[in-house]
Amino acid sequence: MAKDSSFDIVSEVDMPEVINALHMAEKEIEQRFDFKGSKSELRLEKDKIILISDDDFKLSNVVDILESKLVKRGISLKNITYGKIEPAAQDTVRQEATIVQGLDQDKSKKIIKLIKDSKIKVNVSIQGDQVRVSGKDKDDLQKVIALMRQQDFDFELQFINYR
Repeated sequence: MAKDSSFDIVSEVDMPEVINALHMAEKEIEQRFDFKGSKSELRLEKDKIILISDDDFKLSNVVDILESKLVKRGISLKNITYGKIEPAAQDTVRQEATIVQGLDQDKSKKIIKLIKDSKIKVNVSIQGDQVRVSGKDKDDLQKVIALMRQQDFDFELQFINYR
């Protein structure tokens, strides 16, 4: 009897790359002329990036710098959600950018429904914050990966543990 092959669909962010992008963004902010004397800063707190600057305009520049560094490091901007801009201490404004990791129930169900609707002969199950796809034919698994890559989800997907 042929053993089933499988892979996992996940949505993960490489945190060391996020930290590298933050350091690069901080360095650029320090060196840029338009930020001289500004109270702009970036902080990482668990899965949140705290952005602080003098005003809304400077804060949007800080966001642009951060996003360009994240993209350079291969981090998808789909995995970052921004909170609203709030007034902060010392006449500054602050904004939280949350790094979204894992697939919640809704996202997992969306993926499973899509795979089942495609009629590809595979088994799909939710395993915590990831989706396991298994099947007898590796070509079917490849079809599922191709199907997922064609979709435009509002979150980034990776395919791991292919065996």
